[in-house]
Amino acid sequence: METAYLTSAYLAPVSWYATLYHFDHIVIEQYDHYMKQTYRNRCTIAGPEGEIALTIPTVKPAEGKCPMKDIRISDHGNWRHLHWNAISSAYNSTPFFEYYKDDFRPFYEKKFEFLLDFNEELRQKVCSLIDLEPKVFYSDEYKTEFTPHEHDFREIIHPKKDFRVADPGFKAIPYYQVFDTRNGFTPNLSIIDLLFNMGPESLLVLAKSRDAVAGTL
Repeated sequence: METAYLTSAYLAPVSWYATLYHFDHIVIEQYDHYMKQTYRNRCTIAGPEGEIALTIPTVKPAEGKCPMKDIRISDHGNWRHLHWNAISSAYNSTPFFEYYKDDFRPFYEKKFEFLLDFNEELRQKVCSLIDLEPKVFYSDEYKTEFTPHEHDFREIIHPKKDFRVADPGFKAIPYYQVFDTRNGFTPNLSIIDLLFNMGPESLLVLAKSRDAVAGTL
């Protein structure tokens, strides 16, 4: 049985969901020290002029270091409205946006107190839409030592790292993107880029997107 450790992520990239597909067990870390400029509160979508980063503002913790499970979402900047407008504008001409938009819109109308809860409910929604049923658990401590059957992706899947170097097991399988004739294929965007462009075929892309780990397939 192979286990992958992941950080919580906001509409995580394709490489994150490919990990859900290929590993027997997934442990999502909730005791890591929260860090900005990561996928914990940031996703990347494709617009007509290129990549667009969407960032959820968070409440600054009273202490310098705060576990992810205790991070609260801020209402600063009307971000829910801005994020949904950006997503709608970027994907309203994709083949499956009309089909899925009502699944995602409520997340930008309801207020969540904790970032971890928001990310988790989005993950569950995405998994249900692409028919992905991973066995997901949450950490009960921050682990630093791993067995040969445990794989630590917590700081490997990171927007500031080139996945081609940091995560060579992930293979960016090209798929149709609405702006690819203008910008070329943009790899490892948020899972919603794959979902809105490919719909039910998203699972087939995930199946090809990571080298199989012994014992997982």
